[in-house]
Amino acid sequence: MMNDENFDTLIGLVSHYSPSGRERGAVEWLVARMKSLGYDDAFVDEAGNAVGILGRGARQIVLLGHIDTVPGEIKVAQVGGVLYGRGAADAKGPLACFVDAVAQVGAKDGWQFIVIGAVEEERDSEGARFVVNQYTPDFAIIGEPNQWDRVALGYKGSAWANVTVKRGQAHTASGEETAAEAAVEVWLKIKAYVEAYNADKQKVFDKLLLTLRGMESDSNDFEQWAKLKIGVRLPVEVSPEDWYARLKETATGAVVEPAGFPVPAWKCGKNSSLVRCFLNGIRSQGGEPRFVYKTGTADLNIVAPVWGCPAVVYGPGDSSLDHTPNEHIELEEYAKAAQVLSAALERLSGGL
Repeated sequence: MMNDENFDTLIGLVSHYSPSGRERGAVEWLVARMKSLGYDDAFVDEAGNAVGILGRGARQIVLLGHIDTVPGEIKVAQVGGVLYGRGAADAKGPLACFVDAVAQVGAKDGWQFIVIGAVEEERDSEGARFVVNQYTPDFAIIGEPNQWDRVALGYKGSAWANVTVKRGQAHTASGEETAAEAAVEVWLKIKAYVEAYNADKQKVFDKLLLTLRGMESDSNDFEQWAKLKIGVRLPVEVSPEDWYARLKETATGAVVEPAGFPVPAWKCGKNSSLVRCFLNGIRSQGGEPRFVYKTGTADLNIVAPVWGCPAVVYGPGDSSLDHTPNEHIELEEYAKAAQVLSAALERLSGGL
């Protein structure tokens, strides 16, 4: 295991509570931390992201993590070899790992390491949406907790919609279908479509994952209405546009309104020098590398389609602890991940 002082980045970052929209204190702390570790430059960008740059080369490796967390402050405490605190896993562990590994590797001729602690990932990914047009990396590493010996190669997309059914006002004794009843029928049709689509799909990553996030109804003197709040996790084969079109076809008689920012799914290439460097790095620490495809959505989905370079998602931590009141990270795992990442960066920037 690393010496205690080598966990200073992790502990310091987790100690600065930073739910989405309130990241500034953590951002400023991380910028100062990167300067103290010898980064050539560190600053807060126009979107409020923490950015650290090490090296002056023309080729870029961007390590994009996120510094925001979900709300719900957890007392920061180290119990034996475990650190508790909001963001310890999702995703300050991976971000701190990026910062420490780059500092350990140091500047490499011809290369520039860019570490970004992005804001607002847990909401609308405003930080990632800003940086996607600021850099043109040769390789991209996105920080999310997937355990030190696993590399994530895909994240599902997402799309949200409000589906509203309206009916004229009628007497309760009339026997006419109410807006609420019609909305239930619409939901059952959508659910049946999704079940049919998924019937021949073996892997969860390839399925549509449908959720009813809420339902509300009301009326006035002349009209009644019911609204369904529907979310879906999308496979690579179904774009948000495809989903909205199918939703409108299926929800006959209802008004479908997209909500929020739809995000397409993304699947990284497995046969790249970047992936091979990570496999070697994991083996160097005695691990047996594994690949994983996630059912959630990450900043990978925002930047990878634009950057078009080899990309992976990597970081220590157990994703099953994300957003939970028991969120924590094992320090030994963090130390191994830092060594894996250092080895991967050394190999990647050293001509493979």
